[in-house]
Amino acid sequence: MRHGLAIAAAAAGILAWSQTGTADVTASSASDPTSGVDAEISSMLGAEKAAMERVSSDRLARLSQPMREEKARQRRSVLAALFAGREAEKQEIPARTIEAIDALPTARGDAEWECLAEALYFEARGETVEGQFAVAEVILNRVDAPAFPDTVCGVVNQGTGARYQCQFTYTCDGAAEVIHEPRAHDRVGKVARIMLDGAPRELTDGATYYHTKAVNPRWARRFDRTTTIGVHHFYTDPTRLSMR
Repeated sequence: MRHGLAIAAAAAGILAWSQTGTADVTASSASDPTSGVDAEISSMLGAEKAAMERVSSDRLARLSQPMREEKARQRRSVLAALFAGREAEKQEIPARTIEAIDALPTARGDAEWECLAEALYFEARGETVEGQFAVAEVILNRVDAPAFPDTVCGVVNQGTGARYQCQFTYTCDGAAEVIHEPRAHDRVGKVARIMLDGAPRELTDGATYYHTKAVNPRWARRFDRTTTIGVHHFYTDPTRLSMR
């Protein structure tokens, strides 16, 4: 009888050890087939990040160029369709005069329109209407140029943050952008609307830079001046002539 009890006790001990051992093994991360996956993923992502950091900004720009060109092509197609509809309705582009622009109804638009209207207000509200159209051309030419952001707001706010390190001074001169002349803002808003709706850019010959006659920046010596309208000289960069 004692012999039988001893065998039963031994069997129970083996069973208990087996169950404990099984639980320990299941809980062990060393035996978990998914262990180390997070570390491997982090390592892979780290390697990809390091590789991307070794790629020059010019190389990245070239890699993204086909996508940007397609986006620009689609935008031009939309504008062409808009103008085809306008011509079919026999609607003419307003003359670039104060009288013609003031006769138009107040313009409205999305964020892109707001950015363009704001830029025209702070950069060119004291210019002739033709001069305002010319500045709008520069901004939209930049949108289509690979060297610049591909949205109006991106172009207008490029470099904003560091004082006087931006592309358009009013965005980084430390002064608040307050509209004190609502009539002038209404006028440039109409100019912005006309240009965003696809009006032909025929004033600046593809210019992507400008400055007032009151200054003589160094960069202007390297660029090709395309025209002068009002108080602004307009330029193209001969090293960056391709458009999206």
